[in-house]
Amino acid sequence: MKTEPRGSTAPISLPSHGLLSPSSTSSSSSSNSLPGALKGCLGSLDGACIEKLLLHCASALEINDVTLAQQVMWVLNNVASPVGDPNQRLTSWFLRALISRASRVCPTPMGNLNTSSTLQRRLLSGTELAGYVDLIPWHRFGFCAANSAIYKAVQGYPRIHILDFSITHCMQWPTLIDALAKRPEGPPSLRISVPCTRPHVPPLLNVSIDDIGIRLGNFARCRNIPFEFDVMNCSSSSSGANSIEMTTNNSKELLTFNIDFLLDCLSPHALNLRDDEVLVVNCQSWLRYLPDGQLKNSTNHIHEASCSIRDTFLELLRSLNPHIMIIVDEDADLNSTSLTSRIATCFNYLWIPFDALETFLPKESSQRIEYEADIGHKIESIIGCEGFHRIERLESSLNMSQRIKTAGFLSVPFSEETVKDVKLLLDEHASGWGMKRDDDALILTWKGHNSVYASTWVPNGSLRD
Repeated sequence: MKTEPRGSTAPISLPSHGLLSPSSTSSSSSSNSLPGALKGCLGSLDGACIEKLLLHCASALEINDVTLAQQVMWVLNNVASPVGDPNQRLTSWFLRALISRASRVCPTPMGNLNTSSTLQRRLLSGTELAGYVDLIPWHRFGFCAANSAIYKAVQGYPRIHILDFSITHCMQWPTLIDALAKRPEGPPSLRISVPCTRPHVPPLLNVSIDDIGIRLGNFARCRNIPFEFDVMNCSSSSSGANSIEMTTNNSKELLTFNIDFLLDCLSPHALNLRDDEVLVVNCQSWLRYLPDGQLKNSTNHIHEASCSIRDTFLELLRSLNPHIMIIVDEDADLNSTSLTSRIATCFNYLWIPFDALETFLPKESSQRIEYEADIGHKIESIIGCEGFHRIERLESSLNMSQRIKTAGFLSVPFSEETVKDVKLLLDEHASGWGMKRDDDALILTWKGHNSVYASTWVPNGSLRD
């Protein structure tokens, strides 16, 4: 598939500002000054020049050159607009994240920059969540590929148990339930288990997990499918040493994503695995929220102390011997320790949803602004935070595939029926969306640029036989 160049936007004239005068930068070298940052921009700022400015700002922050960082931010502030073209809108969120980061380096006010330090995140209703998921195929691609693969894998099995690790509040399952109800051999019984702990990231819902289970149960019964919904009851004895604390909008309430609780759930006993059920594992936009650091004070004796949390999670899933495991996530490497590397990758990757929304929603659309704000929450984590506060730790599909293989899984290709289902889904969206195969994985693309991947896995070795 031919990759189209990044969507062009109208060049933005450079601001006439005192920061550009020789006196404002005389103390800095040409390569480490504002004129140096703007070299080659030829009097206007396009996407490439904006990226260059972002990288200069990141470099300045990494060496604690607050003066240069402030100068670059002033220029970016004249470019950024939350209701402009895709580059301007994306820049506004990067600027917000850089200011958040800079405030920890230099707590003095940054002036009247066009930003706010707090991201407001609204709780969605069930109906609003459905509209959120349907807006672009970012999530639906994974739902469709996973459901189709699961449907094929469980053919002939009368009892199905799905372990669901996702951030979209079970929005995936009504479509699968509807398909299972129409099986030629008759509908199976279905049990879905979800963890009691979840990363506090968008989309956020105003419905409890128990209420979600009740709604799914009612839907399944309407389709004549016996249904159980289990919330994995995590052990109260877990130490909580491996947990991530996240703050809500008012910065007063702390919400904890407890990794110890999650890992304690992943045993046959805790999950109440049954011999007459076929086990399916579904991971949608989940693995990136598991830290890649080592376990602290782990009570799980079957793993080495040096094993990372992410690897431990995958190895525990392998020990459950699932019939099939589905992995869906975004295809970019945003886990580098280098701030400049993360900015370059993030700016060229998260441009995709901003550009896609430009094709069909007005600039002032509240739905568009709210969707972009959720992406802004991600940018703030990737750029503005470090250590355990940086909860977005996405790695590329290539790196993740190697990690999954090391945990004891073997990749398997999607069927032609699944490929057909995904293509039909993409026909409902803008023409820029496409799909390609990469080894056994399916990749969602926008104008030829990779965005989301889906892959299927089975245990490799004696447990699977």
